[in-house]
Amino acid sequence: MRARRLTVACTVLTLIAILLSGCTRDVRGRAVSIYDDPFKVAGLPTTSGPNGPRAGVADSTLTAANSDGGPIDKLVLNALEDIQTYWQAEYPRDFDGAFKPVDKFLSWSAKAPRAQAMQFCEESTYRLVNAAFCSLDGSIGWDRSVLLPTVQETFGKMAVVMVLAHEYGHAIQTMANIVSRKTATLVKEQQADCFAGAFIRNVAEGKSKHFTINTSDGLNAVLAATVAIRDDNPSDPGSVHGSAFERVTAVQIGFTDGGKGCKGIDTKEIDRRRGNLPQSFGNDTTNGQSDVDRTNLDELSKAMADIMPIKKEPKYTFDGAKLNCSNGKDTEPVTYCPSSNTIGTDLPALHDRGVADDDGQDALPVKVTGDFTAYVVYISRYALAVQQSAGQALKGAKTGLRAACLSGVITGKLADPNRSKANGNISLSPGDLDEAVSGLLTDGLAASDTDGRTVPSGFSRVDAFRAGVLGNQNTCTSRYS
Repeated sequence: MRARRLTVACTVLTLIAILLSGCTRDVRGRAVSIYDDPFKVAGLPTTSGPNGPRAGVADSTLTAANSDGGPIDKLVLNALEDIQTYWQAEYPRDFDGAFKPVDKFLSWSAKAPRAQAMQFCEESTYRLVNAAFCSLDGSIGWDRSVLLPTVQETFGKMAVVMVLAHEYGHAIQTMANIVSRKTATLVKEQQADCFAGAFIRNVAEGKSKHFTINTSDGLNAVLAATVAIRDDNPSDPGSVHGSAFERVTAVQIGFTDGGKGCKGIDTKEIDRRRGNLPQSFGNDTTNGQSDVDRTNLDELSKAMADIMPIKKEPKYTFDGAKLNCSNGKDTEPVTYCPSSNTIGTDLPALHDRGVADDDGQDALPVKVTGDFTAYVVYISRYALAVQQSAGQALKGAKTGLRAACLSGVITGKLADPNRSKANGNISLSPGDLDEAVSGLLTDGLAASDTDGRTVPSGFSRVDAFRAGVLGNQNTCTSRYS
């Protein structure tokens, strides 16, 4: 695949492995969400219920060349119609010039024999597992037999809609002349994810003709797909789309601020947002993975105390997470008990939580796991001790979100090159943030209060963690007071 010709959004496969692409932005000094009500998602109510195509709505009249008329192509064309309707109204509000709908669509099967291959953006579609916007002729194309069915099976139909919204985002940035051939691919991809987030907001507001999405498990699944479709090895020269942390951030910017929020994504903004966050594994042959054992947890405990000291440091036990606390419930594999100011850990269970799921993993993992999937939960229980020291409430939705935010602060500080390793010989690695984000989306334990309760919106949990990573302790206090 030639990057100069194809602006790829959600995937590229080489025979058996899917490689997908993605987006982002900063939270310093500006509100990127609404926090007064922790049960709202960027100002929208947290909803459950319907998620996916609306029943009883006629299919789109849009057509695609080489379509088989099957359910995947119908899903895609319905998505494209709604996406175009959205941008028809929104484009004049955010950009100069007239909106011109994309009018060239191509569907193909990556399973088709070579003799039946098509040409898309001067590439053969033979075994091409991909979805993309072609800047050469302004068309959008997709593989209906491998890529999109895999996305649908793993994350649901709204994840397929997200793929097309991302691709259409490339059309918008080209149309608006906010990118050029000299623009870094990373910027293009993160802008496109941001534009996709803006459209998903429109669906969440009930304004989409063919689709609906709830802001709990429905939105969580779309974000989980974004996590799966990420650059998992920043040392790879082909990693030009951003980490899961960055991609989810980009979607959230678009969801919260609309298209106008996406225009601010450029190389300087991305560099500023990345700050000291690690971008390379260097000579680390473990790819940032460590055993979640007593030695490393002791080092992490010292680091937490150094980064965010409190008057009465908690006691640590490692013979189990069942503490029989008088004013809190067990939150295995790690529990914080306020009355005894103790953090109890079920070491084998936490170790298992932190094992990287690399071998035999599906091409699109439902959950990205690794050592930091465990460490962030451990950090979050210390964050509850921090809240107790500050006299803050230890139960309720804001408590959990503060825990996620404070965990983000500590996590971000682990990347500080000036931090003395004598105060906890542990540091952040590329991929750690992605593991944390995935855990926050799937079970939210790192964003729970002392009773283990968390808000149902993974969007809100990740937003809180991200605010901490990119902000400081005051950010968490002011947001979730």
